[in-house]
Amino acid sequence: METNTENFGNMNRREAIKRASLALGAAISASTLAGVAHAQASRSGANWKPSNLNRRQAATAGAIAERILPKTDTPGAIDVGVPEYMDVMYGDYLTREEKSNFGKGLNDMNKRARKAHKKHFADLSDAQQDDLIRELAKDTDEDTRAFYRKVRELTLVGYFTSKEVGINVLKYDPIPGMYKGCIPRSEVGDAAWTYS
Repeated sequence: METNTENFGNMNRREAIKRASLALGAAISASTLAGVAHAQASRSGANWKPSNLNRRQAATAGAIAERILPKTDTPGAIDVGVPEYMDVMYGDYLTREEKSNFGKGLNDMNKRARKAHKKHFADLSDAQQDDLIRELAKDTDEDTRAFYRKVRELTLVGYFTSKEVGINVLKYDPIPGMYKGCIPRSEVGDAAWTYS
């Protein structure tokens, strides 16, 4: 098999990132990749106030993220600061088009919730939120689909790059002990590993 090395040297950074993310099995947008190292904030707690999204949008984003990754025996999306992460990504790293679509999508989720249940999305029961998210996932409108993909992407990336998940769920060990090339997962706590 021949490889074309002529074009390889001309590949721009964005294309390299795109190809690398596809090679890893998941398409992550360039804006998310660009911001992931800088946007991850530590959990601010109950007193957190969004600086880029409005309060209603931040509450909606957090509620959607929590339904995607709810608290179980591991922390949920809200526990590890995914809404804060989304707020920073929205303000500093999303493209103008992504920002517009993301804000519009959050507002649309509240409109859907008010139409169906006469409440804002964040105030609905878990079952009601799940029903609306399922509707969102089945929607054929391209802007709605783009919003759904972006909110899932930000939720997953924000969650799995958080310090708490890296240390307590994925078992990041900054100073590993003796190297053992092939051991059963049960010997390491039945958890995947993460690298920083």
